[in-house]
Amino acid sequence: MSNHDEEHVSPSTLQPMVIILGLILVATVVVSLLLAKPAGEDPVPVVANVEDNIKPIATVEVAAASVAHVDKSGEEVVKAVCAMCHAAGLMNAPKIGDKTQWGPRIAQGYETLVQHAQAGIRTMPARGGNPDLSDAEIAGAVANMANQAGANFDPAKLAKK
Repeated sequence: MSNHDEEHVSPSTLQPMVIILGLILVATVVVSLLLAKPAGEDPVPVVANVEDNIKPIATVEVAAASVAHVDKSGEEVVKAVCAMCHAAGLMNAPKIGDKTQWGPRIAQGYETLVQHAQAGIRTMPARGGNPDLSDAEIAGAVANMANQAGANFDPAKLAKK
């Protein structure tokens, strides 16, 4: 074996130097790309483009109610709202035209029936589940259904009281 005084670099000392040089090279490339500005291009359009990109695509405007409520007749209300349950007797609702079911209710009086329809009773929701119905529409619908079962209610009389 020869006795040479050669400097030997071990892999354990070479590896950290390669990593550091590689990081410096990558950082230099990234910085140069960030600082490079294409000829004739101004940074202001980039800001304007950002503002265009973040602006809302639509706005919502709520329209004011412009149509006044026009009361429907009792028959119209019954067909549109009440018949859903009262036509078939759903949830123990008295069926339209059934004198046996309506008799005890008619005996309570027109005003009581209208109050029940307005406030709700048992499984029936207030105003038949339609809060947009006026008191006159409710009264008309009650008169319409009760009259089909033998009552003789006049919704105009209740409105005058």
